[in-house]
Amino acid sequence: MARMGSMPFGFPEFKGTTRKLLLANLIAYFALLVIGFTAPAMGRMLFGILSFNPPLFLHGYLWQPFTYSFIHVGITQTLFELLSLWFLLGFLEQYRDSGWLTGLYASSVLGTALTAAATYDIADRLGRGVLPSSVLFGCFGGIFGLLVAIGVLYGETEFMMMFIINIKAKYMALIYALVAFAMLFSQSWIVALSQLGGALAGLLFIRFAPRKGLSFMTSEWLYGLRNRYYRWKRRRAGRKFEIYMKKQGRTVRLDSRGRQIDEDHNDRSRWN
Repeated sequence: MARMGSMPFGFPEFKGTTRKLLLANLIAYFALLVIGFTAPAMGRMLFGILSFNPPLFLHGYLWQPFTYSFIHVGITQTLFELLSLWFLLGFLEQYRDSGWLTGLYASSVLGTALTAAATYDIADRLGRGVLPSSVLFGCFGGIFGLLVAIGVLYGETEFMMMFIINIKAKYMALIYALVAFAMLFSQSWIVALSQLGGALAGLLFIRFAPRKGLSFMTSEWLYGLRNRYYRWKRRRAGRKFEIYMKKQGRTVRLDSRGRQIDEDHNDRSRWN
C-alpha cells in the first residue's frame, strides 16, 4: 500500500479516461433529459429499456449491464455521482493508465449488475414473494469500486470528507461499506447488496488483473492464440511434407518448428 500525504483541496485535472467517462455520462444525461421533456412516453420507454431491471435482463435484455450506469435521474443525485466520479477517477489516473482504469470501472459496474440479477433470481426461486424495487441506474457501482481501489492501494492518503473533515482513504471506504451493509436491512436491500457486489468486483480486479489492464491482457492472449495457431499450421504442413517425401522414397524428419533434422550427422544443436 502506497503511503501518501493529504490531497490538496480541489478536483484533479479533467483529462484522459476521466474526461471521456464524464462526458459520456453528461451527454447521456442531457439526451435523456431532453427526450423526456419533449416526448415523455419515449423518455419513459428508454429509461425502462436502458436501466438495469433484473427480470428483464434474465429474459433477454442483455445490454442493460452495459447501459444502466449512463442513466441518471435527478440533478442532485447526478451531480453527486459525477463529481465523485471526477474526483476518484482523476486521483487514480495520476498513478494508473487508462486501460487499468477502464477495466476497474467496467468490472465494478458489471459486478453491481450481475449481483443484482443473481440476488433477484435466487430470492425469486426461494419464494420470497413480492421483491422490493431493484431497478438500477447511475454509476454508483463503478464509484464504489473506485473507492475500494483507492482505499486498498492508497489507504493512507487523506481526503476531505463532505468538505469538512480530513479522513484517510481506507476509513472512508470502510464507512461507505458499513452504510451499504446497514441498508441491507431496509427496503433497498437489493440495491445495497448490488453496491457491495460492485465493491467486491473492484477488489478482485485490483488483486488479479494485470497492471496494464484487461485490454492489455486480452491483446496478449489473442497474440499468443494467433501464434499457437500458426505453429499448428507449420506442424501440419511439416507432417504432410514428411508423408510426401516418404512416398518419393526419402525419409525426412522435421522438428516442432518445421525445420529439418539432420540425423546423419546427429547434430541438432545448430538448429536451436
